[in-house]
Amino acid sequence: MLTVHFGAGNIGRGFIGEILNQNNSEIAFVDVNEQVIDALNKEKKYTIEEASDEGTIIGVDNVYGINNAKNPAKVVDTIAQADLVTTAIGPNILPLIAPLVAQGIQKREELKKNTPIDVIACENMIGGSTFLKQEVMSHIENEHTANYLEKYVGFPDAAVDRIVPQQTHADLLKVTVEPYKEWVVSLQGMKNTELKLKQVHYVEDLAPFIERKLFTVNTGHATVAYNGAFAGYQTIDESLRDKKVLNEVKNVLHETGALLIDKWGFNQKEHTAYIEKILSRFQNPRLSDDVTRVGRTPIRKLGYDERFIRPIREAVERGLEVDALIATVAKALRYDNPNDSESVELQKMLAEKSISSVIQEVTQLSNDEIQEKIIKKYEKISKV
Repeated sequence: MLTVHFGAGNIGRGFIGEILNQNNSEIAFVDVNEQVIDALNKEKKYTIEEASDEGTIIGVDNVYGINNAKNPAKVVDTIAQADLVTTAIGPNILPLIAPLVAQGIQKREELKKNTPIDVIACENMIGGSTFLKQEVMSHIENEHTANYLEKYVGFPDAAVDRIVPQQTHADLLKVTVEPYKEWVVSLQGMKNTELKLKQVHYVEDLAPFIERKLFTVNTGHATVAYNGAFAGYQTIDESLRDKKVLNEVKNVLHETGALLIDKWGFNQKEHTAYIEKILSRFQNPRLSDDVTRVGRTPIRKLGYDERFIRPIREAVERGLEVDALIATVAKALRYDNPNDSESVELQKMLAEKSISSVIQEVTQLSNDEIQEKIIKKYEKISKV
């Protein structure tokens, strides 16, 4: 088995790579990071360390790297021979790899490979694989190739969950991760149904799982970051030692939890236990993460379908409370990190435009009542 994995970063190596390796897959990591790619080609292996009392060390071998900036043809040729394609590169980078994926599919057609293959985007977004498919299709002009893609290439959506903190050790290839991991793949959209990975959960309906993860883990993590930064803290675990920040996070997760229970019928007791599990993961001192890393790209995180605005919209539609979510959005708007380009851009917008126009532009909200609540909270905390 051969997998082409786009993204040789910490998530790619520390999460997806581990599971692929434990399924006896050779892994071709594709990335533009020359140092990492060269190290992978030299060592052919790397290590993962779990951030736990045991400090379990996991070895990952049978790997190599391809620099897609220097050798795109090799990426295309490898996709043509692969059994699976995965990504962990960030939503904004997916369009940049779409041409290579398209060329790889065209090469498979030229070689008359009729073995189905799946392309799985393991990103913190709803419908990542579906989005990638649209981008790939935009680079396929031949109708015959488009038909080939529809018949033999699947783009099943996925939900992934594992905290990989900022790395502090000197080993370029070593990755420290939390012990917990979850990878859920939708059976809808799969073409190669014969290839199912161990340690991956396959489901008919992915939506409840991906929203539970996004609106608990991602919303919760970002909530810690923005409330922690506002309170002057540097790390996630340090922020959560402040009872006020912890309560703010709990209140947000209570609101998103109420939405998830109302929308998907999750068992309230089980979901409460899930929230407690997530909070314990955030509080793990061995996973100490900078609020600047977790809070980065605030404009993206305040997007219409992202971790704050989407649950606010849907909760309001159901007559549910959103006060804690609104308060965190206000702090996200106040997030000022001179080393984060989106934070700099956001603060520049707020300095040059009215708060209402910035909220409209960033969140794309059309509900005047929600916008007004955000404005009031934003103006209130500016006076603190």
